[in-house]
Amino acid sequence: MSGFQTPISIKEAINKIVERKYLLPAIQRKFVWSASKVEALFDSIMQGYPINSFMFWQITSKEVKNSFKFYEFLTSYRAFFSEDNKDIDTKGFEDFIAVIDGQQRLTALYVGLKGTYAYKMPRKWWRDDEECLPTRRLYVNIAAPLPDENERMMKYDFEFLTEGEVEDTKDDPNHIWYKVNDILNYPDELDLDDYIDAQPWKDNKFTKRTVKTLYNRVFKDKLINFYLEESQDIDTVLDIFIRTNSGGEPLSFSNLLMSITTANWKKRDARKVLPDTVKKVFAFGNPNFVISEDFILKTCLVLFNDNIKFQVKNFNKNVALVFDDNWDRVEKSIIVAFKLLESWGFNDASVRAKNAVIPLIYYIFYNNLEDSICKKTVLLDEKKAIRKWLCISLLKGVFGGQPDSVLTRIRGVLKDQVGTNIFPFEEIKNKFAADASKNLAVTDELIDGWLSIQKDAPMCYTVLALLYFHLNFDGQEKFHKDHLHPASYFLGLKRSDFADEDEYVFYTNPENWNSIVNLQLLNSLLNESKLATPLDKWVKENNINLRNQLIPDNVSLDVKDFRIFVEERKKLLAKRLKKIIEGVGV
Repeated sequence: MSGFQTPISIKEAINKIVERKYLLPAIQRKFVWSASKVEALFDSIMQGYPINSFMFWQITSKEVKNSFKFYEFLTSYRAFFSEDNKDIDTKGFEDFIAVIDGQQRLTALYVGLKGTYAYKMPRKWWRDDEECLPTRRLYVNIAAPLPDENERMMKYDFEFLTEGEVEDTKDDPNHIWYKVNDILNYPDELDLDDYIDAQPWKDNKFTKRTVKTLYNRVFKDKLINFYLEESQDIDTVLDIFIRTNSGGEPLSFSNLLMSITTANWKKRDARKVLPDTVKKVFAFGNPNFVISEDFILKTCLVLFNDNIKFQVKNFNKNVALVFDDNWDRVEKSIIVAFKLLESWGFNDASVRAKNAVIPLIYYIFYNNLEDSICKKTVLLDEKKAIRKWLCISLLKGVFGGQPDSVLTRIRGVLKDQVGTNIFPFEEIKNKFAADASKNLAVTDELIDGWLSIQKDAPMCYTVLALLYFHLNFDGQEKFHKDHLHPASYFLGLKRSDFADEDEYVFYTNPENWNSIVNLQLLNSLLNESKLATPLDKWVKENNINLRNQLIPDNVSLDVKDFRIFVEERKKLLAKRLKKIIEGVGV
């Protein structure tokens, strides 16, 4: 009979995971807990706090074993790069337990006691190596408790550490790091007592008590309280899963949608192909484009469902099957969209609102352009319209806040143009004209703000790509941000170089020399010729087309006339932005 069962110890649960008597059903999401959350769980256990009950599913049905996917628990976690849980063929398998609720907690316990956790070091790029994501094991400092007032709100100092970090503190009397995994070496309490008696810290009351408490919590205390569901009907269990996990933090709606996708896909394993697509997209851009499985699911809803909100009712079995049937083209459209953005010079920093890419994916998918749009000689006018729309949308934050209504309205416009290959910039602009927060119109104040953006700001390239949209972004050359009057000149200025204080302040103000008003886009060949060459000299020696590079032709290009140059170029750029957005005379 289904119902609550006799509680078991953490060690008993760990043993069942090792023996593969506890498995994860395909409806479960991946492990997502941070290192600090795992550490806090162990602290709670040590302090005797309850860790809530679990829900298990007793699998006895041959049909369930043969037709449903199950996975082993994750042992070694690596942030972003972590491998998927290993799937297991349960055909002919002996009866086992599937974890319906509590996977995150059980995985946290398993990783802390048996595995490793690697998270990215500060100020490092995302690379799957030990320099960026060093492998760590869980330790507890048994020298002393944490201070009563501490940011972590914990008593016991649990931390995931590398061997090197432990070694660095071996002579520090304030740190005695005990590897949590070592407690499993002493299933017999007498053996543990012998181990403690042989340690130099055996007379430290807190130290000894901490190790004994850890032993009791793992081996003796029955902390795993669980409800056992014995029904073998998959739909019933899925309903229980959704009811159990739809109440807030445990699972978001997108996680539930992923669960339904995984449970209903017939041709492939969603838990594998979606993360694989995330990694394929990550290959583009510098820094690389980072998308989520949520993004892919939202794309699916936009492509195949009238209502695109993350609601279970909008992601039923039929939608999941349509997604499955079309996955090869969907994946290719997603990858091609980001490849196209990368070829235009965009990266993850300049495309922070990833939902802005979904209309492009829709356009590619329904116009069957996944095999052609990245070719350098096709759809040039259409791609120019896409770039203009994307730049303005990103700069105006059109996809900020709640983007569902924006996506739905844009989809409606795109749908009317399916089969024409035309990207309807003007139609989209007109659709949002009356929406004060989402329209594509610009004011003088807004343009003034764009022109003050600094060179290394995320939106700098976006503004320049809009200003220089006449360039051939679909050619072989990549474009680079470059100062017109070289930065090295301004960085080397001293107060003694100026007779006038006001001039010194103007020349050394980054808003003048390091903002859009003193920046241009150059292809790699021109960029190599520019470097730190004074602007007037570079223009003359390389026969630069001033109109093409948006350089005013009515002022001196000598740096001594920089103030006048900046004023005139700002006027030129502001006028050009208005014309581009209004589609007049450009």
